[in-house]
Amino acid sequence: MRRRIGRVSAAVVAGLLLAGGIAGCGGEDRVPREVAAPAGLPTELPAEAPADQPSEAPPAVEGMGAAPSATASRTAKPTTKPKPTRTVAGPLPTPKPPTETRVPPPPPKPAPSGCEPTYKGTQATRSQVKAALGDAAAKTYWPTSAPDIKIPLTLLKATAWQESGWQSNIIACDGGIGLMQVMPATADWMNQRFGQSYDINDYQDNAYLGANYLAWLTKYIGDMYFESDYRLDASLCTDELNSCLLNAIISAYNYGHGAVAQEGEPLAIPNPQYVRNVRALMTECVCLSY
Repeated sequence: MRRRIGRVSAAVVAGLLLAGGIAGCGGEDRVPREVAAPAGLPTELPAEAPADQPSEAPPAVEGMGAAPSATASRTAKPTTKPKPTRTVAGPLPTPKPPTETRVPPPPPKPAPSGCEPTYKGTQATRSQVKAALGDAAAKTYWPTSAPDIKIPLTLLKATAWQESGWQSNIIACDGGIGLMQVMPATADWMNQRFGQSYDINDYQDNAYLGANYLAWLTKYIGDMYFESDYRLDASLCTDELNSCLLNAIISAYNYGHGAVAQEGEPLAIPNPQYVRNVRALMTECVCLSY
């Protein structure tokens, strides 16, 4: 969820990807990215979370070191929110004002050159990580205002692989923590924004924070540029990276919402290689078979 420059971990990611027969899914050199700290799917929020709030990745390994009314009639039929009907493809050239005015903190400073990540505690097994990501992808994050927002499991798996190689106990030089490489400041913001108490150091909570951040980005950018059409379908994307919401939230998870979506400005994708990496991992990652 941050931008960073990496070099040492590049070999690690390359090895992991090659092990799965993936080509062209390695990391890229990048500058510090905003906490995509996980922030960030399909069931209602936990009981402790407010009703109209979402319930409940670090860059690639290479970038981690050196990288109704109560009196309603019984016959009344429930109403459903109509699906958005868009008449144009791609994002709006001039975005609408954001509906979410409380935003995550800015990105961290770049990690020192040559810095190596550290590790704390016991690493979760692949089966544990798989289960945690599956649970996070099974929530409805905006049950009242945007219940149709869903974060694809393949997106979560790919992002976690790009960010940490599914290492739950890794701490990057820029401060990103765990599976989804959540920044502490972003985790605090997400917990306050949505009335939660997720522990960034717990691999399950870390997965929820990352998924919650992706869900927040989906609503934030979807409302501004896509007329509240929250579909994260790869089929909606063209060769132009700024053509679809899926690419936009992947980019923003790495570089921060402010680098991708700005009032009065066209949608931007400042980190094309990162987006291509995650998109490739969504269909080719060895992690999909775990």
